[in-house]
Amino acid sequence: MNIKKLQPMLLLLAAGAGLGAQEPLTVSGAIRKAWTDQAGLRAGQAMVESRQAEAEGYRDLWWPTLTLNAQAVRTDEPMMAFGIKLNQARIGAADFNPLSLNHPDPVGAYGGSAVLQQPLYTGGRITAARRAGEYLFHAEQASQERRKQETAQMVVQAYFGTQVAEQALKWVDDTRQWIQGMEDFVGARVKQGLMLESELQRLKAAHAQADAQKAEVVKQVRSARSGLGLLTGSGPVEGPLATPLEPATPVASQGTAFRGDLVAADLQAKAAKEGAQAAKGNLLPEVGLEVGAGTLHHSWSEKGNWTWAAVGVKWKVFSGPDVAKAKAARAQERAATDMRTFKQQQAEHEVRVAREGVIAAEARYAAAKESLAAAEESKRLREARHREGLAPLIEVLDAEAAVQGAHTLILQSLFELRVSRAGLDLATGNPIEGVNP
Repeated sequence: MNIKKLQPMLLLLAAGAGLGAQEPLTVSGAIRKAWTDQAGLRAGQAMVESRQAEAEGYRDLWWPTLTLNAQAVRTDEPMMAFGIKLNQARIGAADFNPLSLNHPDPVGAYGGSAVLQQPLYTGGRITAARRAGEYLFHAEQASQERRKQETAQMVVQAYFGTQVAEQALKWVDDTRQWIQGMEDFVGARVKQGLMLESELQRLKAAHAQADAQKAEVVKQVRSARSGLGLLTGSGPVEGPLATPLEPATPVASQGTAFRGDLVAADLQAKAAKEGAQAAKGNLLPEVGLEVGAGTLHHSWSEKGNWTWAAVGVKWKVFSGPDVAKAKAARAQERAATDMRTFKQQQAEHEVRVAREGVIAAEARYAAAKESLAAAEESKRLREARHREGLAPLIEVLDAEAAVQGAHTLILQSLFELRVSRAGLDLATGNPIEGVNP
């Protein structure tokens, strides 16, 4: 069998470490196992949780901030020394003596304060940041769903690629058995002097070639099972694969459903818009409330206490860095909007290509079945003529090569049909192989 034609398709499935289960594995079971056990998807889920935590942090920006402060100090710096004694509520007439004011004795103190700050107006940047955080969280969720669907498509390719390799191995064994039968028949005729020794040698060469092909296909089977194990998050798959390569039902016409990448692009564009609004808010006035209480001790009984409440306005009338950040945020908004448009156009293109791919794969499969039937009939007739001495061995071997080529075409077309159907599901956002997350 012409295994070289299958090599590019099978080598894509190599690498990894995997699953030791001996039970039959369905393609839907392999997909679900990949969704739960693959380290790459678990990393994606961690990113979702990270975005969720960030969104919760943005929601908490409107909450008041409580700051506690404790301090102990000893100083003879004139202003600080006077201020400390004033905060301790122990200023006397002697403290106004110029000599004491200019050269005070060292003063020690310990105390603390509690300050509560509440933003009242921030130019809209807190509200915009909160909305942006929510959009980014949901965008990451949608991206994770898309990653799951892309993984499902790769599992389908690896799963049925493994079956292709195993079917190729079966056909190589069938070819070897057929050649062995021909060797026995031709060997007997050579001993009877009815056939030339060269025909027997030709069959032995064909037998050696089939043995080499078998060794190559065995390697490809092992690589394909290892690749499937990599996608499912475990070691090389050892058990039988229960889902047949040939689709059970024809593909149904379906419209575009949920595509996580399109949803994520839309949410990212909305988040970028809110980010631009937040950057603009940095250039607007902000109003805040501050309430506090403090105490400063000279000793446990000698102390001063005080409280305060204030409403303040702060306005960066001009800030070069903030102006630049606002400009950059507007550019990011335009970039996200254009990327959303491009992804929508790309999705429409992918759907068109995927539909044509399925139609072409179905046509190739139908043609391959007809070619196999014709090649098998031709081989049967030539083999019968050869046994009667009416056709040379080379014609029989050519017929066998034609059968091998037809088998290869069957495998390729079936594999392409199954993979193209998964590609159409991915392009339209429908469940691949009917498996929902």
